[in-house]
Amino acid sequence: MANSSGSSKAPDWSAGTPTIEGGRSAQAMHPAWLDFVRFCEKLRHGDIERLKIQDGLPVLAELTTKKVKFG
Repeated sequence: MANSSGSSKAPDWSAGTPTIEGGRSAQAMHPAWLDFVRFCEKLRHGDIERLKIQDGLPVLAELTTKKVKFG
């Protein structure tokens, strides 16, 4: 998925205020959603087994800690 500049690179959240779908700025997002987005950026690759949402906000994510496949 491309960001507003047309590239598929994840936005640099420390460099300013990227926009999200619908043209709203990231500052308009709830801090819990911003934390979740930053968490996903740091994760870069992996599985979130379960994401718990309460009152429309992310409150807990469970990760797969280890998966081993041979052959």
